[in-house]
Amino acid sequence: MRVGVLGAGSWGTALAIHAASTGAAVQLWARRRELAEQLAGERCNRIYLPGVEFPDNVTPTADVSALAGCKIVFVVVPSHGYREVTRLYLQEAMAEDAPVVISATKGIETESLARMSQVSEEEAAAADRRVHFAVLSGPTFAAELAAGCPSAAVLASSHEELASRLVEQLSTDKLRLYSSTDVVGVELAGTAKNVIAIGAGIVTGLGLGHNTLAALITRGLHEIRRLGVASGGQSRTFAGLAGLGDLVLTCTGGLSRNRRTGMELAAGRTLEEIQGETSMVAEGVRNSLSITRLAEQQDIEMPICEQMMALIYEGKSPQDTIRELMTRELKSELAL
Repeated sequence: MRVGVLGAGSWGTALAIHAASTGAAVQLWARRRELAEQLAGERCNRIYLPGVEFPDNVTPTADVSALAGCKIVFVVVPSHGYREVTRLYLQEAMAEDAPVVISATKGIETESLARMSQVSEEEAAAADRRVHFAVLSGPTFAAELAAGCPSAAVLASSHEELASRLVEQLSTDKLRLYSSTDVVGVELAGTAKNVIAIGAGIVTGLGLGHNTLAALITRGLHEIRRLGVASGGQSRTFAGLAGLGDLVLTCTGGLSRNRRTGMELAAGRTLEEIQGETSMVAEGVRNSLSITRLAEQQDIEMPICEQMMALIYEGKSPQDTIRELMTRELKSELAL
């Protein structure tokens, strides 16, 4: 089996290494030719995933046409670049009849509010190409997966048979995959949890303790579930790996970019300073806007996400965001 990975950041690199462990021949595409050459020459990704050597069956490339004929193609780029990269692949590389395109991107477009599955469908229609779509999400840090730490995630497709087949093809003794048909729920859970994780970083950075963090995670999950169900997702998805599991990991794990961004904001640093020091993307920054807009469109109240958006884009102080959340109107815990 030939597998392609579009995106050579930390998560794309980790997925390429994982796919290689199934015995697949893997093409790992990097947008920048100099990065592809460095990956090929050094046989590791010292910028995004240092210390992990590539198996022999991983081939780095800057030529998207090298992915032609791949039966499975992961798209692992930031959400704001997903449409462009998918379009490039569909126009330049897709020789295989109806390949499987798997999004490993956790985000939605800021302006269109389109999920990555919707973007994929739109671009496939525009290119007059036929593809099968799936989404991969769950509590998985790239460095830990690449190091062989036992992990679990969800692979969702609207076609149950396809989801089950992909789980069989891509699971190993290091990554256990569970199938799902709830594409909407899995995508929105993976997007919204990044926003909550920025709040978790703020709580941690301000030294507010475990009580506060537990409350934030629990109420954050409540917000995510309400938005997901209103958008067509299944409630039980948000109690699983793609929901609660990923939320807990991102809000508490030291490798979380979104949590780290919140901690830096709590320390008084500006977003420009934080983003200027790294080439890695904290998706929660952009998605605080898109999730808030989607919530308004669905008439869903998401106070934590709204406060994160105000903090990031309107200059509200971390202390004021916490104060406003704590002094909201009192209500039943189960109130919608």
